[in-house]
This record gives sequence, C-alpha cells and structure tokens, in this order.
Amino acid sequence: MALFGLFSKEKKESLDKGLEKTKENIFSKIGRAVAGKSKVDDEVLDELEEILITSDVGVDTTVKVIERIEERVAKDKFMNTSELDQILRDEIAALLSENNTEDLADFELPAGHKPHVILVVGVNGVGKTTTIGKLAAQFKSKGKSVVLGAADTFRAAAVDQLKLWGERVGVPVVAHGMNTDPSAVAFDTVKQGVETGADLVIVDTAGRLHTKVNLMNELSKIKRVMQKFIPDAPHEIMLVLDGSTGQNAFIQAQEFTKATEVSALAITKLDGTAKGGVVIGISDQFKIPVKYIGVGEQVNDLQVFNKAEFVDSLFKK
Repeated sequence: MALFGLFSKEKKESLDKGLEKTKENIFSKIGRAVAGKSKVDDEVLDELEEILITSDVGVDTTVKVIERIEERVAKDKFMNTSELDQILRDEIAALLSENNTEDLADFELPAGHKPHVILVVGVNGVGKTTTIGKLAAQFKSKGKSVVLGAADTFRAAAVDQLKLWGERVGVPVVAHGMNTDPSAVAFDTVKQGVETGADLVIVDTAGRLHTKVNLMNELSKIKRVMQKFIPDAPHEIMLVLDGSTGQNAFIQAQEFTKATEVSALAITKLDGTAKGGVVIGISDQFKIPVKYIGVGEQVNDLQVFNKAEFVDSLFKK
C-alpha cells in the first residue's frame, strides 16, 4: 500500500468512486474487444484505438498510445490479451509522467511568494467559481490566509457566488459588483493581500470567450495592475475545464492557451462522466501541469492531482 503514502484512504475512495464511470466505460469495452482472443493482434489494437478515442482520450494521444503498444507487441512477438490492461496502464502512466505535472503531497504553496497570486480563467459553467471556493477552503484548513477577488463582473451571479463561498469558508472577498472594472477589483484584491500579509490571493475572471482579442486585452490589463504591487504577479494562471464536456474541454484549452500563458489546469466534474480520459489527452497534448481534479460535490472532492493514484483508480479491478 505504499502508493497511498501521499493519499489518505478517504481521498483514495473518493477518487475511485469519481472515476468509476470512466473506468467502466473503458474496461467493459476492452473486455468485449478481447473476448475469445488469445493474443493482441491488429484487430484488438483497432478496437482499442476506437475505445480510447470514444473515451475522449483524443486522437493524437490515442495514436501515441497505440504506437507504443505496437512497438511492445513487435518486440515481444507474442502478447497475451490478459496482459493488455497492464500494458495500457504502463503506457498511460508513462504519458502522464512525461508532461510537466509534479505530484504535490497536498494543497501547498510554492516558497518565495507572499502572497502567492493565482489568476483563474475558464468559460462559464465549468465550475470555476466553485473551484476557487474549494481551493480557498482547503488552503484555509491548512492554516493559510486567503483573499479572494470577484473580478468576474460580467455576471452578478458570479460575484454573489464567490461572496457566498467567502462567508462559508471564512475568507475575505473583494467585490465591486456587476459591470465594474475587473482590473480595479484585481488591483484592490492584491493590495489587500499585500497589506494583510495573506499567503494566497485568488482572482476570478469573466468566463467568456467572446473574442480572443478582448480576452487577451482584459487579462493583460488585470496582470498590469497586479504588478503595481507584486512585479511578478500572477504567479499562476489556472485554467478550469469541465471534464464532462470531453472534446469541448480540448477546444477551450486551445483557445485559452492562445490568449494567455496558462500555467496550471484544474479539471472538474469527472465524477458525473465516462469521459475522464480527457485528463490523459489534455495532459499529453498541452504539457501544462494538471494540478487539481474535481471528483464530487464536497469540498474535499477537489483533489490535488496525483498521477500514480489517478492511474491506479482508473485501472482498479
């Protein structure tokens, strides 16, 4: 059970449950694909390719996985279908380890920044504001002081929702209301974070992709005002993606990475979908660290992404 050194039993059970639909989707199909077959042949590989693509792993990443398996089949000459699960597990683990994701032991902040400033981006409906609230709760539970900024001033609901999270968690929220200047909110949030000696500042932004130019301009302005107080802020730009949207999440990642320098990913709503394979594809294609995944509605169901635990839950019998 050494795998669980970084993971509590409760979190592992939550992860197992959250990935259950994806696991059933992939492995019930693999079971049918290899039924009655004794070796991994071209037909099995063709079916495996289709299974991975329909599980939203993505075409490019699927091709990469299949090519690696083909190399192993060619090298071993004969490979039993009973070995396929382990081979697939090995190759997915290898892909995840090749991106820039570092396994964190828990919710922890990098040394050297006080406050550490996170700018959160993503379209409406992906769970962006909820993710911010859960992050605030988890860091607060670790004894960190947090300030939130409601700079998604395009929707009154977003401002109100963040205020509710602030009240629930017991952290201050800087808000100017709807249709106010987002950069002014960001300015006041970072200012308050600096003046109060906060450990963490998280600023929400408008969840819309109206045009890349407008998005870039707005985010650039927010960054400039932050830098009046902290020259290297924001220290992270975190993109929140809804895992249940599958290939839509890929498209959003493409658009936001073109518009701004995304440095971390949070992938939500994996518990309600059979499309959890999207984590593998996005991790592989964008080489941006997946820091957090959402596997349920409770605060503790937002988890630090751990590659080994993710693969273990995905392939657990």
